[in-house]
Amino acid sequence: MKKLIEIAQKAIDQGKKTRIAVAVAEDANTIGALCRATAEGFVYPILLGSQSRIEALLKQHNLASGSYRIVDLPDQDAATREAVRMVRSGEADVLMKGLVGTDKFLREVLNKERGLLPPKAVMSYTCALELPKYHKLLLISDTAVLPAPDLEQKIAMLNYSVKMAQKLGINKPKVALISATEKVSPGMSNTIDYALISKMVERGQIKGCVVDGPLDVFLACDPASIEIKGVNTPIGGDADILIFPNLETANAFYKGLMLFAEGELAGLIQGTIKPVVVMSRSESENSKYYCIALSCLMAEES
Repeated sequence: MKKLIEIAQKAIDQGKKTRIAVAVAEDANTIGALCRATAEGFVYPILLGSQSRIEALLKQHNLASGSYRIVDLPDQDAATREAVRMVRSGEADVLMKGLVGTDKFLREVLNKERGLLPPKAVMSYTCALELPKYHKLLLISDTAVLPAPDLEQKIAMLNYSVKMAQKLGINKPKVALISATEKVSPGMSNTIDYALISKMVERGQIKGCVVDGPLDVFLACDPASIEIKGVNTPIGGDADILIFPNLETANAFYKGLMLFAEGELAGLIQGTIKPVVVMSRSESENSKYYCIALSCLMAEES
């Protein structure tokens, strides 16, 4: 896929309405994105929050009354708990954050008794970026959840990202393990993790992908750099997925592309029993629409 709109088209082509429970659905951009997806036939929204505020936002859109459901819970904590419960019980297929703080939202997702993360599972975040100067969608992880992933968490990030890439039609994605250098160095612990992961792939312990690292971003995404640097890598400057060593580098990388390179993204939390859409309350309606479409594709795999 080259464009995020292709994700939405694939969600439409499934011919299925994915039930999305939205915690505190009192945000104009969230409602706008959901109404667009509902009108296109691939979403059934369950909107939890203040009914009067939600209805005021819905007036701007021409949705049939039976194409959505409102659950009147003005208290944010109660609305979030109920949205999580609905997904956990199977009454909804996807959980989405609305006008509620991320910390409050994730506390419910991670609650050991009533949350959505299985015991000992790793929760991570993968997003797909559309960039004007790259020839296809580029998946990156982890931009939002794991501050300093250890080896086990990096493997989980990789596997989640591969699963998403395969759902987007990339049968054997090329995964670049990103560092500042292509050389393994004892002084840079992430490069040692990367060397171990590459060996695990070589021996069949990680399947369904081509992996190499450490690599810098040029070797991962620019074919000309392969010849210039004289590095032999199966990624060949044509990466589908970039795995970053920590949240700071991944977050700064994607935000820089969004700000300076006109990037667009679709992303979600993985590792939970069902997809979880967590976006900033300031994100555009367009970005939220793409995240909704991606969650609908990934819900089929949960």
